[in-house]
Amino acid sequence: MTQGGAARRTVLGAAVLAAGSGITGLAAGPASASSAASAAGHGDRGHRGLPYPAVIGHRGASGYRPEHTLGSYRLALDLGADVVEQDLVPTRDGHLVCRHENEIGGTTDVADHREFASRRTTKTVDGVQVTGWFTEDFTLAELKTLRAKERIPAVRQRNTLYDGQWAVPTFEEVLRWADREGRRRGERVWLHVETKHPSYFRSLGLGLEEPLARLLRRYGRDGRDAAVFLQSFEPSSIQRLSRLVSAPRVVLLSAAGTRPWDFEQAGDPRTVADLVKPEGLKWIAGFAQGIGPTMDLILPRDAAGRLGAPTTLVRDAHARGLLLHPYTARNENSFLPAEYRRGTDPAAYGDALGAFRTYFEQGIDGIFTDNPDTGLLAAEAFRPGRRPVNG
Repeated sequence: MTQGGAARRTVLGAAVLAAGSGITGLAAGPASASSAASAAGHGDRGHRGLPYPAVIGHRGASGYRPEHTLGSYRLALDLGADVVEQDLVPTRDGHLVCRHENEIGGTTDVADHREFASRRTTKTVDGVQVTGWFTEDFTLAELKTLRAKERIPAVRQRNTLYDGQWAVPTFEEVLRWADREGRRRGERVWLHVETKHPSYFRSLGLGLEEPLARLLRRYGRDGRDAAVFLQSFEPSSIQRLSRLVSAPRVVLLSAAGTRPWDFEQAGDPRTVADLVKPEGLKWIAGFAQGIGPTMDLILPRDAAGRLGAPTTLVRDAHARGLLLHPYTARNENSFLPAEYRRGTDPAAYGDALGAFRTYFEQGIDGIFTDNPDTGLLAAEAFRPGRRPVNG
């Protein structure tokens, strides 16, 4: 049974801060592969059985809770997300943990731990100098002494209420959590899992794909109909995963003029602008089932931040059998196109529902959002089969 329908719509009228506030720890002991497969419910056509368009909880419900915490993931489900996203980075001893970046000064209380003061350093990650504390310099045991906090408190001050409530989860803990939640809710919990900076970590002897594949196999999420998407901004990471597991895969695409970091290292001259052309999409379709473009590749913004005419990317990708999961829709003015902003406070909510509806009108298959309840409310109008404008 896929997620969706009236049961989830009942949460939309609830106060956001009242939902998903549990902070209990994970139960010990791994789930068996057989029980995981049972919870996954393999009989519903894989990702084609997801609601259309799907709502993907971006780092959980990060508009309401500190990102990549069990509290954020749980609230995403409570608010109606069909899929919940994880970003993976490694620890020094090879464990995969859920953080948006390997630099954790902005998302944990590591700066308050005097015992780790000497770990603060400057590194070059994907060609960019970054100063802070990095997961690859910590063992899992050390990382577990830290607590998560809100990444952008100036915009989401209310989220700081939950600073310190959750630890940094390992991906294995998330897999166990997803299995338990699936059994409790009676519907399998979909995950959208990103390998972060895979070439960088492979250069350190901390390759992400092999340990990720082992975990997926252990928890019965490695097959073609598994309740998981695997994603990366580096196509070579997705190609490597395609040789390890059969789970559906998505190539993430940044701004048109950028190049994936693995392309930079390999001397591949193609940019994202090349990859979104029909020939580039045909190449991607050889090893992936979808793309995750920045929304600007579908609806470009002008110099004033207003939406322009849609590109042909949705039509071109669908013509090659690729689904589209663009990123990232948010409620706050600072993230919205100019015509959907309301007032001058960047942290205030604008006309997010109007923006979501415009996005869904393009015929996309799903969207990453920090606010799953907003996404669900907008998506419901498109789910009975309404014909998209740009499909």
